[in-house]
Amino acid sequence: MGVRIRATGTSTATDTHSVVEHSGSAAREALRRAGIRTDQVGVLINTGIFRDSNTVEPAVSALIQKAAGVGLDYTKGDARTFSFDLMNGAVGVLNAVQVAGSILTTGSTEHVLIVAGDTHPSLSRSAADAEFPYATAGAALLLDTTDGPEGFGPVHTATAPGTPAEQAYVDTATMGTVGRGLMTIEREPDFEDRVLAVATEVARAAVAGADAGRVALIASTPSPQFPKLLADALGLDQDAVRVPDLSAGDPHTATLPLAYDRAVTEGSLAGYTQVLFVAAGAGPSAAATLYRLPAETV
Repeated sequence: MGVRIRATGTSTATDTHSVVEHSGSAAREALRRAGIRTDQVGVLINTGIFRDSNTVEPAVSALIQKAAGVGLDYTKGDARTFSFDLMNGAVGVLNAVQVAGSILTTGSTEHVLIVAGDTHPSLSRSAADAEFPYATAGAALLLDTTDGPEGFGPVHTATAPGTPAEQAYVDTATMGTVGRGLMTIEREPDFEDRVLAVATEVARAAVAGADAGRVALIASTPSPQFPKLLADALGLDQDAVRVPDLSAGDPHTATLPLAYDRAVTEGSLAGYTQVLFVAAGAGPSAAATLYRLPAETV
């Protein structure tokens, strides 16, 4: 028994900057595309990092669950939905795939919904926050089990030693009463090189033994050129790289599902049998897994 992507959902509209609304919308779209009722989702995992107004409590997953309309009834006999935040920067989505796989194989639920997305805490994008590197967007992966050959392989993870390559925090000593709308982000000068090194390590482990000519690459986008640099390091063809829309910046935690959704929608995975998902950032840390595509995609 394997774990597969049953459906995806995305939200990139500019009429809201709320990551709760974007992630909730993406979740609803994934359920609609799959024809799945909300009571068939037993677990919702939120992997987003940058939240509306720097919300700490309650868990943002609960707010997204409400926005998605999942598990809102709580009377005797109603299905239960458990939600929680899983935060590990850009790597969070693949960590959530690991957790979801463990949950689904127990048979305790039919579907697990993973949501991702980030926003500027001020809920606005203006010249004043031009240095904020992340796009406002939401994305969702609806996972279930399959007896077929498609699905995720093992998730390989690694964290490089030393200091973090990137840090994001609210500087409470200087932000005073406006801290809910501000965020400080610091990147080391060698950020990209350090992230690329650890991403290459886990990607090689995940893709070992695969036919490189039939593998498409979907990777994090800490810089627009990062996926192609990773492809070079792995010896993959540049034409195999699939990326999301980067016009508004790096989608960060939502990059992998956004890129996969775009590739499936555009039909650009035809001719490939597998997708190498590589998530990398901050730590620097990375995760990678090889996903076997269903026959209808190939």
